[in-house]
Amino acid sequence: MSEHNKDRDKVLTALGGKKGLIDSGLPAIIFLLLYNINHELRTALTGAIILSFLLAILRLARKDTLQHAISGLLGVLICAYFANKSGNASDFYIPKLLTNLAYGTAYLIGNLVGWPLLGIVLGPLLGENFLWRNDPARKRVYVRASWIWVAMFFLRIAVQYPIYRSGNVNLLGTVNLAMGYPLFFAAAYLSWLVIKTAPPIHKD
Repeated sequence: MSEHNKDRDKVLTALGGKKGLIDSGLPAIIFLLLYNINHELRTALTGAIILSFLLAILRLARKDTLQHAISGLLGVLICAYFANKSGNASDFYIPKLLTNLAYGTAYLIGNLVGWPLLGIVLGPLLGENFLWRNDPARKRVYVRASWIWVAMFFLRIAVQYPIYRSGNVNLLGTVNLAMGYPLFFAAAYLSWLVIKTAPPIHKD
């Protein structure tokens, strides 16, 4: 595998990876399906939590990374807490909206202060650490790529928050899935296309 492809894989893995799609996406699908089948909130929440536990156990048994499984499990537990506390199935998606707001704001602030978050995350992985800060060309591409994430996180909120307010659980769940990892992977790949246009970092 060429260095170019290795760097691409590092970027895509750091920003999500295929395992994140499974560990974070499947419990949300199960929640929506079970809720539609019997309209019992606790049954749907229990199903999503059990699946998250099983995925975490599977990763442990395979001696695989638990990063996505654990984050997915914690995410489902937090979502379940909100929905169970209010008794409103739509509240299952409140933590997801808040997470998008937090990440979108962080990426926005990072760009405004000259510390794009993609540079902070990917610089060490690509072997340049924070040398990109002294290379205007590479700093610009990290800023441009980070704007993709700002747009993605706030687009999710702009689309999903009005649906949440409407109380349409099925539509909210479907849109949340459609704008979840598919959009995440698209943003990750677009980020790589932008980053790879920068000239190599000059290491002294």
